[in-house]
Amino acid sequence: MASTTTELAEFQRVLAQLRASAGALRQRYGDAAVVRRIDNDIERLDIDAAELSAVLPAPRRSDDARDEVVIVPDTPYDPSLWEDADDEGLGGQARH
Repeated sequence: MASTTTELAEFQRVLAQLRASAGALRQRYGDAAVVRRIDNDIERLDIDAAELSAVLPAPRRSDDARDEVVIVPDTPYDPSLWEDADDEGLGGQARH
């Protein structure tokens, strides 16, 4: 959990830098709609970061938990596997 705290602290640090940059944009461009949207986005990120601090992180998968690789041979299948099968979309085969 310590790494999660560190990751969240880093996110909040970067968010503070973003907030400062948005302040510089506001000084340059005034109360333009795009600047208000950026401010709104930063506020939303701040709210989400606060909510995230209350959530337990998902457990990490270990290397042993990787999905097993299944090797499928490229040799032709036994034709008897398809003996009673219909071709999808072509209708049933005429049976004599």
